[in-house]
This record gives sequence, C-alpha cells and structure tokens, in this order.
Amino acid sequence: MKLGLLLLAALPIATYAQDSIAVNSTNEFPNTFSSGSANIQKFDNKARRFNDWSISVGGGPAFMAFADLTSFYDRKINWGWNAYVSLDKQISHTFGLSLQYQMGKTNQRGMLPNNPAAGVANAWTEFKQVSILGDINFSNLLRRVDNHSPYRWALHGYAGIGFMGYNTELIDNDTSRWSTNPPRIPIMVDQKLGIESFFMQAGVGLKYKISRLIDIEGRVMYLNSFDEEFDGGGLGRALETPTGDRINYNLINDSYSDSMLSFNLGLSFKLGKHMSHLAWHDPLQEVYYRANVLENSSTELVVCERGDNDNDGVCDDWDRELNTPAGARVDGAGVALDMDLDGVIDLYDKCVTVAGSPDNNGCPVK
Repeated sequence: MKLGLLLLAALPIATYAQDSIAVNSTNEFPNTFSSGSANIQKFDNKARRFNDWSISVGGGPAFMAFADLTSFYDRKINWGWNAYVSLDKQISHTFGLSLQYQMGKTNQRGMLPNNPAAGVANAWTEFKQVSILGDINFSNLLRRVDNHSPYRWALHGYAGIGFMGYNTELIDNDTSRWSTNPPRIPIMVDQKLGIESFFMQAGVGLKYKISRLIDIEGRVMYLNSFDEEFDGGGLGRALETPTGDRINYNLINDSYSDSMLSFNLGLSFKLGKHMSHLAWHDPLQEVYYRANVLENSSTELVVCERGDNDNDGVCDDWDRELNTPAGARVDGAGVALDMDLDGVIDLYDKCVTVAGSPDNNGCPVK
C-alpha cells in the first residue's frame, strides 16, 4: 500500500522531469540541442552578416583591335573611349552577376589593297550595349583557409553575353566621301539594338578594397561582335557594283567578326548596413581566423584578481567575510563555519557538535 502511494506521488514529478529534458524537434532556434545558450541562427537573408548588392561605374580607352579597320594602324594608336554602369548581385563569395550598360566610341583606320586612290580610310563606331556578366572571384576561390593576411586585393574573371546597337561611318579619298558632283556619301551602318547584334565578352579585373563601402578596380575586357560591319567597313563582303570590290573594306582580311578591347578604371559602391560584403567574406576562412586569434592570444585568464587577504582560500572577489581568523575553516563564500549554530565559530568552539554559550567557549552550561 505504501509503495503504491509512493509511486502515485512520484508519477507527476517524473512526468514533468521527463518533459523538461524532452528533445524539441522543431526548426526553431535555439532549441534543446543548444540548451538555449548558443547563439544559433538560420543561414538565411535575415541572419546574414554581409552585404551582397553594389553599383559599379567606370570607363577608359577603347580600341577596335581585331578587324579589317583597326585602332592600331601604321604604328599609331587611334584612341577611343567607353564608359559603363552596372548593378551587381553577389550570389556567393566566389560568384556574382551584373546587369551592365556600356557606351563608347572607337576610331580606326585601314587601306584597300586594290584601290590606292582611296588612300587611308578613317572610320568610327559609336556603340551602346546591354549585357549580363558573370563574375568569378578567383582570390576567394583559391584563398587558403590558413591565410590570415589582410584581405584587400582580389582577382576577378568576367564573361557574359549581350546585345548592342551601333552607328558607323567611313570616309576615304575616293568613292566613300561627301560629294555633290558626282553625288557620293560615306559608307555608313546603322545597326539597331536587337538579336542581330548579339555579342560575347570576357576579361579580368583586379580589385582593391578601399573601405567597407568602396572598391576600386582595373579591368581589361575583350568583346567579340560576331559582325563584320562593327568596324565601319560597310555591309557584306561582295558588292555588285560596276567597280566590283573597289570600296569593299570588309575584304582587307579574312576575319568575319570584328572585336574590341577596353581598358577601364572603375569604382564599386557596396550597398547595405553590414560591415562586410559577400565578395570579401569567406565564412570558412573567418572561422579559422578567429580560432587562430584565440589560440595565439597573449591575454591570460586572471583568477583571484583582488587576492585573498585573509588567506582562507576564498578570493576576495567573492569572499563575504574578508577578515576570517587564521586557521578557521570556511564555506564556499569565505564565512567561518559554525556547525552547531551557537554563534561560536568552530575554531573557538570547544563543543563543535553541541550548541552552547559563547561565555563557555560554545559548550552548554552545566
């Protein structure tokens, strides 16, 4: 009977005790796996500690490099220009995407091999481009996790596709020039923005982190237009005219695609409130870096900083009785023990286990 009553009384206690240590299998953090004490967060947009958007602007010289008419002619450089603006989204610490708008102008020259009367032709190309660029951060991709040096330089690789519109004009000393008698006009091409003006580009860039909000970058890009008209040489390769191929500048070489080079210096403005941008943020490297800092920290743990002035074995930082008599046994708070609670500490109590009078050394008065 007594055993049954005991079990009945203990059942609620056991039930609540078991419930207090039950494993919580929900996805909420912290849960019982962390005992509620760990700083655990889901790795999502709300928990992230980095920025991943930026705006980039830049510009520099541009050259028609591989075409019938080129910017590098007769050991001279015909300078052009280009400028760009892009909206950048960092997908991971090694890869990002950019929506880019670019515009500019190239100047190029060339000479027909079968018409000396035309002399050296001068051409120009004005272009506007919209493209999508992929960005690979080689420095984050190849960076060793045990590299603890300040991370301020990064090598990037770019590749992408887009569409462009462009206008060209070519003037020489023969048929392609402004004249009213006889009527003559320069060779001109007006290519509208569309799928017919599809192009590809690729290049490399070297970035330097000036601050938390600004990066500076030097970038070299190669653009393949897949058009023979991009250099200003006119439409097609064979012209049905009384003079035959007399004014066909697209026959200067065998290339069917004109290509351009651009050299740019630009700035990236990183958007967001966090201290780090994802392009400069490598979580694994950060973990190893923080562990290394702790392992090599010169600051040691100081125990009993204020000392133990009464030499009772309890630091003064948490000693509740700072003047314990020498030789007295104390509890964890540094208070001298009085086993029989008669007001006489055990050091002076002649009857430690029996309460007595302080006037009789802690023993009962007979």
